[in-house]
Amino acid sequence: MSNLNAQINTQLSNTDSKATSQSTVLPSPYALKQKYALSQIVQQHIAQHRQEIKSILNGDDPRLLVIVGPCSIHEPQAVLEYAQRLKTLADQHQNILKIVMRTYLEKPRSTVGWKGYVYDPSLKGQSSLTEGLQLSRELLVQIAEMNLPMATEVLNPMLSHYFDDLYSWGAIGARTSESQIHREIASNLPYALGFKNGTDGNVDIALDAIQSASNPHQFLGLNNQGQSSLIESTGNDSLQVILRGSQYGTNYDLASVQAVQQRMQKRNMHGAIIIDCSHGNSQKNPDLQPQVLNTIAEQLAESQIRGVMIESHLQHGKQSIDAKVLQYGCSVTDGCIGWAETESALADLAKHVANCQNPKAQMIDQARQEPIQTQTLECV
Repeated sequence: MSNLNAQINTQLSNTDSKATSQSTVLPSPYALKQKYALSQIVQQHIAQHRQEIKSILNGDDPRLLVIVGPCSIHEPQAVLEYAQRLKTLADQHQNILKIVMRTYLEKPRSTVGWKGYVYDPSLKGQSSLTEGLQLSRELLVQIAEMNLPMATEVLNPMLSHYFDDLYSWGAIGARTSESQIHREIASNLPYALGFKNGTDGNVDIALDAIQSASNPHQFLGLNNQGQSSLIESTGNDSLQVILRGSQYGTNYDLASVQAVQQRMQKRNMHGAIIIDCSHGNSQKNPDLQPQVLNTIAEQLAESQIRGVMIESHLQHGKQSIDAKVLQYGCSVTDGCIGWAETESALADLAKHVANCQNPKAQMIDQARQEPIQTQTLECV
């Protein structure tokens, strides 16, 4: 009997060691926010961006929300150069478009692969979350200081606490819209957020998620000191459906959009619709994104579309993360349209929006707070 007990204890010990082979204590959200802090003026700008975005999505502001930027960030210098260029376009089109930069730190994976800058900033396949958290926050603070609003995908619920003061809009992806945990987190985030339809095209997943996240929840989470805590949310009152197509086809055409609107009306939901020009709607072909965008622009007056999402970078296309020499400003995940295409696409979109806006569009306050002046960042 004693030999049997010894064998059982040995097996349990081996199981425990395999289950917890290594753990590393991370800095708390509070510590990181103190180290890479936001000035009062930057906090005010972020609050203003959040409010403007909510007004657009509620239909009180006639501008169109445009979420545009790299599929996922991996190269700080290129990201800062992109942000500077995008800031110029954001100012140029500010009365027609509300331009928000994609700054996605995580990459969802169907199986395995590079999980994003926050996990592996060196791109060498060696997880370094402590370094990634610091480098990521440092980078996002620099973009925030340009007075350029940022967007993210909320993937790992624990990571959201480290960056929740920086973002102005967020998304829950197709693989996680059905997750109760992500719906609970969404109910407690301080910014507007969209849920994507499922990878199979199921839109009811997103509608269910909106109904859930708009209500209060009690759930297990982290506090600002990084301690496990009972979180009591009040519900998020600015939630949207994101139509991203599926493995079976697209859903950005007017008939698909109107069908979603009818489903929302049956549920007594009045949320906005955002169209993702990439993923299933372009069948992951970046060359098709401008075509998708043009189709969307032509139907703005006949739908509840309040925003679009575009994957864009300095260079067109994508490259393998395993390449010996990486091309500057080119995506290492999904293919993106290049900068010249981005400029052209946004200019055309602004013309379409201006033509279908109601008269109050021309009365947007011209005295909106001027962007703060920041030191020009040079990429070397």
